[in-house]
Amino acid sequence: MELRVLRNFLTVAREENITLAANLLHLTQPTLSRQIQDLEEELGHKLFVRKSHRVCLTEEGYRFRQRAEEIVALADQTLAEFAAPAGDLSGDVYIGCGETEVIHLLAEVAAQVQQEHPQVRFHLYSGNAQGVTERLDRGLLDFGLLISPYSLERYESLTLPEKERWWVLMRKDSPLAQLPAIRPEDLLGKPLILSQQAIVDRLDNEFRRWFRPRFQDFWLASTFNLIYNASALVAAGMGYALTIGRRIDTSAESPLCFRLLAPLLEAELSVVWKKDRVFSPAAALFLERMRQAFPQ
Repeated sequence: MELRVLRNFLTVAREENITLAANLLHLTQPTLSRQIQDLEEELGHKLFVRKSHRVCLTEEGYRFRQRAEEIVALADQTLAEFAAPAGDLSGDVYIGCGETEVIHLLAEVAAQVQQEHPQVRFHLYSGNAQGVTERLDRGLLDFGLLISPYSLERYESLTLPEKERWWVLMRKDSPLAQLPAIRPEDLLGKPLILSQQAIVDRLDNEFRRWFRPRFQDFWLASTFNLIYNASALVAAGMGYALTIGRRIDTSAESPLCFRLLAPLLEAELSVVWKKDRVFSPAAALFLERMRQAFPQ
């Protein structure tokens, strides 16, 4: 399985047309078709099906596309790292994180590194904890920014000096918007919109303790991955979203507002990386600067 063939497969998957993909790749259509057929034989699965004037990925094709994208990305990262010219430090640093205001701490360190070494580039991947840790484990990220709780068995970590607070996002015309803060009993019988990660990681500990004896009475109306999309559900009147931080527009023109939980519920954040990770010079310098900025 060659990188060249994987790149060609990804081009066909993107264009959904072998003839167009062949033209873009400066190949003949029979040559590209033969490559795809050989790849399918090697994998033992059909990757494409023909539909009128285009080709579409099969279920196995979608699964293989994800793996091919990861392999090509890792190869490109490796080539870029070793192709860096001698002299001033250069290279790429890959960071994965969820939606958090605390990212400004990493941004300040990154800006410092880039001021000293303008050829260092930073690449951010946004996603939930599962997506970030999967990419960390596959070597596609150097660092991940995770919100507690999380398992650190496979990782080294630096705890950041700032914490995130939990809030309730609601409509301004909601009765609860008249309250200065939201207590557990205020949410009883109300439709709640919770992050999928919160359900998996937190409902058995932090939320259970926060809701106290009435935990079993809460009403889960919807779940979300990223809060921006969940805010549309809140604006439509579907419920109250519990979220870390305030990253939704609540200006005068917005129908939405935030209220803190009471008692206060906070989350710790850490930068993590694989214990066996071999860093590029650029990533190693970024880690050194983070250790200086966030002494433990």
